[in-house]
Amino acid sequence: MKLGKIEEITLHSKELGEDMQVLIHLPHNYSPLYKHAVLIASDGKDYIQYGRIGRVIDEFIDSGEIENVIFVGVPYKTVSERRRMYHPEGDKREAYMRFLAHELVPYIDNHYPTYQIGAGRGLIGDSLAATISLLTASKYPSLFGKVILHSPYVDDFVLQTVESVKDPSAFSIYHVIGEEETAVQTVADGVKDFLTPNRALKTTIDKKGFPYFYEEFKGDHTWKYWQPDVRRAITMVFGQ
Repeated sequence: MKLGKIEEITLHSKELGEDMQVLIHLPHNYSPLYKHAVLIASDGKDYIQYGRIGRVIDEFIDSGEIENVIFVGVPYKTVSERRRMYHPEGDKREAYMRFLAHELVPYIDNHYPTYQIGAGRGLIGDSLAATISLLTASKYPSLFGKVILHSPYVDDFVLQTVESVKDPSAFSIYHVIGEEETAVQTVADGVKDFLTPNRALKTTIDKKGFPYFYEEFKGDHTWKYWQPDVRRAITMVFGQ
């Protein structure tokens, strides 16, 4: 199998007031002559390293199972900074969402051959990175047409945000959570039950009428279970 390449860039964010590292995986068949869908990941380095998402995309493009996809990963700098940007109560959350929508998306559209429409863009994340992906799509539904959620952190703010989305047909949601995620050790919030709030999120999404896939897997809150699911998520969301 032919492998793509990763370009590493530094993008200065006026919204955040700091430089942001961005990892861009161009598939092995990349050509500026052809349009590409875009998938943006918070916890971006983890999706490359643990999720092996670049290899997955290359494999499925090679077999003709998915459309051409450029993967854009945004790594977090530190665990504390991750919480500040991704958590619903994070003091940098709003600025990070504006960075994704107003700075990163225009940069990618200006430098790579993309569709430049919401249906051609997706967001993906695990845990808090899934949370910020869902919150960002809910705030900017015209920019992001697909969201992939691996075991998101869910609280009342997340539920209210999804409930307030005016047009649930604007973006599709792929959502998985582990049956064993009832006592997840978090860095700042102690032990949390992730499963029950995720079931409440499912109920909210179902009632709103989003295009939606939901499944509970047998496993816990780790990449051991998210990594194999990346394959299915990519084929379902970008399949052709």
